[in-house]
Amino acid sequence: MSIEHLPRATIESVQTARRRWCVTGGAGFIGSHIIEALLELGQDVICLDDFSTGKQKNLDMVRSQVGEDTWAQFELLKGDIREPEACAQACASADFVLHLAAQGSVVLSMENPALTHDINVQGTAQMLGAAHAAGVRRFVYSSSSAVYGNETTVPAVEDKTGTPLSPYAASKVIGEILANNWSRSVGLSTVGLRYFNVVGSRQDPNGAYAAVIPRWIDELRSGLRPTINGDGETTRDFCPVADIVHANLAAAFAELPESADPGLAPSLVCNIALGSATSLNELFSLLRDGVSERGGNCNQLEPNYGPFREGDIRHSTANIQRAQKGINYAPAMGLSAGLAETLDWFLR
Repeated sequence: MSIEHLPRATIESVQTARRRWCVTGGAGFIGSHIIEALLELGQDVICLDDFSTGKQKNLDMVRSQVGEDTWAQFELLKGDIREPEACAQACASADFVLHLAAQGSVVLSMENPALTHDINVQGTAQMLGAAHAAGVRRFVYSSSSAVYGNETTVPAVEDKTGTPLSPYAASKVIGEILANNWSRSVGLSTVGLRYFNVVGSRQDPNGAYAAVIPRWIDELRSGLRPTINGDGETTRDFCPVADIVHANLAAAFAELPESADPGLAPSLVCNIALGSATSLNELFSLLRDGVSERGGNCNQLEPNYGPFREGDIRHSTANIQRAQKGINYAPAMGLSAGLAETLDWFLR
C-alpha cells in the first residue's frame, strides 16, 4: 500500500521520530499493508506471526516494494500470541503495539469455538500483559463489527451492541472488555478499532474461509458463478485497506480525552469503515463488471443463491463520527476506487 493514500497529518505524526512498532499478525492481509506503510515512513518494525493464516509471500511483497535498505528496519519473530515469551520479546523496547493477530473466521469459530477463544481471548490477554510490562505508549487492537450481534440499529453506533451471534463475535467483545480493564487497572492506554468489511490486495481467495471479494474475483475470472449466501440483500460496509492503515497509525498518536474516572487511562473504541451500505447483489454486479472490463469472460454470469450462513449479521453499516472526532479518522478512498485497486492487483 502506497503511503500516498495516507493523510498528510498522519504521515507527519509518524515521521516526527523513528520509533519501534510491534505488529502482531503482520504476515496477514491487513498487517502486511501496515508494515509496508511504517517502513516507508522510516520506522522500525517487529512482526510477531505464527503463520497459521499469515503468509510469507505477503512479507516478500512488502520487501520488494520498500527495497533492501528499508527492509533492514524490519524484524520477523515467528511465534504465537498465546506464548508469554514470544509476546514479551515482541513488545520489548516497543513504543506502540498494533495487535491484529487473531482467528478471524466466523465459520471456523462456529466449528471450533474453543480454538477461537484460545487465540483471540487468551492471546489478547498475553499481548496486553506484555505491552504493559514493556511500557508501550499505546496498545491499538483490532476489533470487529461482529460485536454488534443482533443489535438492529443502522448505522451502528459504538454504545449500542447486542448479543454476539458467533464465538468469533464473543471473542471480540471479550477483547474489548480486557483492553478497557487493562486501561483501568494498570494504566495502559488502548484504542480498539471495530473493522467492518475490508477491501484490498493480498486477501486470500483460497480455502473454505476466504473473504468474499477475493473469492468472487477468482471465480469470476475463471468463468464460475459465485455463490451468495441468502437473497443477496444482506448489506455490508466495505472499507479499503488504505483506510484501515490510516486508522491504526492515527490511533497510535491521537490525543484521547481524559477519562472522568481518575483510575482509567485514556481508552477508546470506534468504528472503522466508510459509513455506507452496499448489498451483496450490488457488490456482485460491481465485481462482475470490473472483471469483465479487465478482459474476463463473465459479463453474462449470474450468481448462485445459497442458504443464509449461520452466525451472520443481516445488515451492517457504521456510524464513524466517534472515529472522526476521537482519532481524526477520515476515509480517503471510496468503494469504487478500493475495488478498482483490488481488481487490478488480483487480475495481474
